[in-house]
Amino acid sequence: MLSRLTRKGSSQQIELMPQLDVDRLAETLVAFANSDGGTVIFGIGQNREPATEVPLPEEIEYALHAALLRCQPIVNTEWQAWEEENVPLYGVRVPRSSELHSLDDGRVLVRSSAKNQPLGGEAIRHLAATKSSGDFEMEVVAGATWDDMDESIIASFQEKWEERHQHRWASNGKALLRSFGVITDRGEITVAGLLLFGKEPQFFLPQADLIFVRSRGRELRGPNGLPGYEQRLEVKGPLPRLLEESWYAIFKEMRTRAVVRNLKREEEPEYPPFAVREALVNAVAHRDYRLRGRRIEVRLFSDRLEVSSPGGLPGYITLDNIVEEHFSRNPRLVNVLFQWGYIEALGLGIDRMIEDMVNSGHPQPRFRATTYNFTVVLLNAQVTTPIPVNDRWTGEKGLNRRQILALNYMQQNQRITSREYRQLSPEVSAETLRLDMAALVERGLVLKIGNKKGTYYVLK
Repeated sequence: MLSRLTRKGSSQQIELMPQLDVDRLAETLVAFANSDGGTVIFGIGQNREPATEVPLPEEIEYALHAALLRCQPIVNTEWQAWEEENVPLYGVRVPRSSELHSLDDGRVLVRSSAKNQPLGGEAIRHLAATKSSGDFEMEVVAGATWDDMDESIIASFQEKWEERHQHRWASNGKALLRSFGVITDRGEITVAGLLLFGKEPQFFLPQADLIFVRSRGRELRGPNGLPGYEQRLEVKGPLPRLLEESWYAIFKEMRTRAVVRNLKREEEPEYPPFAVREALVNAVAHRDYRLRGRRIEVRLFSDRLEVSSPGGLPGYITLDNIVEEHFSRNPRLVNVLFQWGYIEALGLGIDRMIEDMVNSGHPQPRFRATTYNFTVVLLNAQVTTPIPVNDRWTGEKGLNRRQILALNYMQQNQRITSREYRQLSPEVSAETLRLDMAALVERGLVLKIGNKKGTYYVLK
């Protein structure tokens, strides 16, 4: 169990703490509670090596008590224990909280990748408003009983869970579901449970379906105001079935193009499969299911694919930080879909969506957010019009000539590598160019994708 949790070191929901640090522990408790929850594991370092002296349970308990006194209000925690190579290790799990937590010095923190990130005033107000809206996915569905649940889908999930964790679930299936918030302690069916495992969740939650429309043109309307779409499909069922049937419908309608790799001709879909699937999964996992009369809509046009989900951006997420930050409106839905394999890695989907689109020769995805809707737009590279670059960056103060060259290059070519940047400005050192690009990233103009030799940069 521990090897699986810690194989990548500290992460969005894991904090490895080799030595007891009350200040760091308090910050992490608050950050986890304000985000999607997480687990602090004591006595093991970032390289998964055990600490020289593994903290004793009594020492951990004392440090935890001191850290909790710094949290306002106090954060709920659950004690956990593991053993690896006959070494006992201990951890504290922090569930996501419906309250807004801060430290005793007033700081409000959230979890961002493996860091505890402080929030500013506007972001704090946005997060507080999201939390005060209630935990809808855990509400009991009036009139729903166990007979409304599909036991074959539950068995499929349990099989996936056991495969992922490499051991059998020791208790009965209902205990597993209870641990994920699918049913209450009294066996009542929650919104999350019905959405994930219900036979007909739309009978109770009619807003939880999806509409797929295929248009051969660029608009839904055709000539003379008549409908311009060729196919309209309404997809219902529990979320796993909704995802699979929607994905199949989109993939079936996407065009293919011929590419030659290593002297072999291959068929390539119109859009990178991961980018399409990520947009679809995000729409299903993060939509606001409280909004009635609004459905997820997928529209495939000749020049673009649009995936729209009801509900604005959750928590402290904005269009400016959507790549770097992670916050789930429905953490239990997200957790089950992650355990099921529909979500590959928490918090890493948007940047890979960008990476796959750019690597396939497409423009970056576009994101549109309103108070009650969020849309991902994937553009077809074949019909994209180049953006004028003459005076785009003249309003940005403090940019040098090299940086403006790089920004224009990215605007024309979608991305730039370190090697291409050196070719644009061969008169300066590689270190100067690295600092140039780091400054563009810090100012929020550019995103860094990949690492080491595979690193490249795209416009934000």
